[in-house]
Amino acid sequence: MSPRQPPKIKINAKRRVFDGFMKIDELTVSFDRIAGKGRIKGQKRLVLERGDSVAALVHDTDKDVVLLTAQVRVPTIAKGPGVIREVVAGMIDKGETPEAAMRREIEEEIGYRVPKSAVKKIGTFYVSPGGTSERIILFYAAVKASQRVNQKATGVAHEGEDIKLVKVKRPTFVKQALGGKIDDAKTLVAGLWLAAGKSRK
Repeated sequence: MSPRQPPKIKINAKRRVFDGFMKIDELTVSFDRIAGKGRIKGQKRLVLERGDSVAALVHDTDKDVVLLTAQVRVPTIAKGPGVIREVVAGMIDKGETPEAAMRREIEEEIGYRVPKSAVKKIGTFYVSPGGTSERIILFYAAVKASQRVNQKATGVAHEGEDIKLVKVKRPTFVKQALGGKIDDAKTLVAGLWLAAGKSRK
C-alpha cells in the first residue's frame, strides 16, 4: 500500500455498551494492514464518545497575561494534583458553532465577553485517539480588562463547576510550556503555539 493511500477500513458491527453523559461504543472493524500486506479482520475496539469540545487561550493583551482556569479534575487525583490549571474549555452544545461555544465558555468560566474580531483558530486535534473520538477545537482570544463583564464568574453552578481565574504572565506561561511544566495537553499545545509567536502573526 502506498504511504499516501489510506487503508480500506470497514466497521462490521457497532453496539452501544454504555449510554450516560459519556457514551461507550463497541466496534468490530476490519482494515488493510499499514505495516505489511494482508488484512486484519474482526478486531473489537471500545470508543468513548462525548462529542467535540472547544478550548481557548485567553490573553489579556494590555497586561500581557494569560488567563487560565483552576478546577478539580477528578481523573487526575490518582496520579496527579487533583487540581489542574488549564485554558478555558467546554463541550459544544447541539446546534452551536465551535466559535460560539468558545465565546460562551469564556464568559461562563472567567467572565470575559470576547469580540468576534479578537478570535483566531489555532487548530483541531484528537484528545486521545486510541480510546476516544473526541476532538478539541482550540482558539486564541485576545481580551482587555474592560471586557470582563462578570467579576464573579466561576462556571455553571448546576453543572457542578467551581472554577477559579488564574493569571500568568505570558513569558512565564511560555517558559512553563517549553520546560515541560504544563500537565494538561490542550494547555501545552496553546503554550507552544504562543511560544512560536503565532499570536502576533
